[in-house]
Amino acid sequence: MGRLATVFTFGGTGSRPRRLMGMSLGLVYLLYPLSDVADGRLGGAQAAWRVIALAAFVVVYLSVVLGPRDLNHRPRWMFPLLGVATAMGVVFPLVFGSATWLALHVYLVVVYAMALPPRRAVPCIGAMTALILAEGQFIGAESGVQWPLALQAVTLGVLFMSVRNTRILVAQLKQAQGEVARLAAAEERLRIARDLHDLLGHSLSLIVLKSELARRLGEQGSPKAAAEVADIESVARQALAQVREAISGYRRLHLSEEIEGARSALAAADVALAVRTRGTPLPEDLDGLFAWAVREAVTNIARHSGATRCEIDLSYGEEGALLEISDNGGCDRPYEPGNGLTGLGERVRAAGGDLTVEAGTRGFRVLVAVPPPQDHPAEMLADRLGE
Repeated sequence: MGRLATVFTFGGTGSRPRRLMGMSLGLVYLLYPLSDVADGRLGGAQAAWRVIALAAFVVVYLSVVLGPRDLNHRPRWMFPLLGVATAMGVVFPLVFGSATWLALHVYLVVVYAMALPPRRAVPCIGAMTALILAEGQFIGAESGVQWPLALQAVTLGVLFMSVRNTRILVAQLKQAQGEVARLAAAEERLRIARDLHDLLGHSLSLIVLKSELARRLGEQGSPKAAAEVADIESVARQALAQVREAISGYRRLHLSEEIEGARSALAAADVALAVRTRGTPLPEDLDGLFAWAVREAVTNIARHSGATRCEIDLSYGEEGALLEISDNGGCDRPYEPGNGLTGLGERVRAAGGDLTVEAGTRGFRVLVAVPPPQDHPAEMLADRLGE
C-alpha cells in the first residue's frame, strides 16, 4: 500500500498541475484509513472526525510537497508545516487506534527524504520506522502489517533520498553547463580580440612602413613608389580577408607564409632577415603557433627596435620545438610587453610551452619552447638560455 502510493507522490518534474495529477494516484491509498467508516462499523461523530483528520493531513502534506522546487532553498514556513504533518502522522494512529493509519508514516518518510538533507533525513526516517513498530504494538496491530510498513519506510526513504540527490545533481549539472557555455563564449570573444589584434597590428604596421617608403620614393620621383602603393593595397586586402576568416573561426596561419611576410615587412623597414631551420617539419599545431610568434615578434621589431638585422632560428626534434627570433636593435628603456605578446604567451602556455622575451641594449629576443609531452618547458628553456 505505502510503496505504490509514495512512488507516485513525488513523481514527475513538470508543472504543479502535472505533479498534482501524479500524486493523486498515490493519495488514493490514503483512503484505507477510512475503511472503518466505509464499511459502516463507525458512524456519527467518530466517522466525521476521521474524515476531518485525514483531510487535514492531506492538505498539509500537499502544501509541503507542492512547495518550491528548489531543494536547497526551501522557504521557512515549510519546516513548521512539516512538523505539523509529523504530529498528525504520529498522533492519529494512537487517537483512532487503527493499524490502517500507520500508512501515514510511510508518506512522512518520503517527505523527509525529499525535503531534508541526508544528515537530517536519515535519523527522521529511522525514528519514523521505529514509531511504526512501537505504535503498532501499542494499538495491537498484526505483525503482518507492522513489519511490511517498517520495511517500506526504510526502503522508500533510501530510494527517495537517492531521487533527491539525483535532482540536485541534475540542477548542478544544468548550472555547470550554463557556466561552461558562458566561459566558452568569453573564451571565443577573447580569441577573436586576440586574433584581430595580432592580424591588424601586423598588417597596419606593414601598411605604415610601406606608406612612409612610398612617400619618400614619391618625393624623389622614383617609379618604385607605384609598386609600393600596390603593395599597400595588397596588404590591406589580405588583412581584410584575414579579419573575415578570424571572425568565421576558420583561419590558421602557416609558418612559411609568415616568414615570407616577415621578410617583406622587414625589408620595408631596411632590416635584413636571416632564417635557419633544423630538424624535421613541424606538426600542424606547432606550425600555427610559431607562425603567430613570428608575426608578433616581427611586428615589434619593425615598429620599435630600430634594428638592421633580424634572425629566426627554428629547430624541432625529439627534444621538442624551439623558435628564437632576435635582432640587433638596442633599447635603453624598461621593456613592457603589450597585448600582442601577452596574447602570444597565452597561446604558448595553452600548447604546454613557455615564452621568454628579452629586451635590452643588445637587442630584442623572443624564445618559444614547446617540449615533448613528458618534458617540462622550463628545462628546455634553461638548456637553451645556458648555451
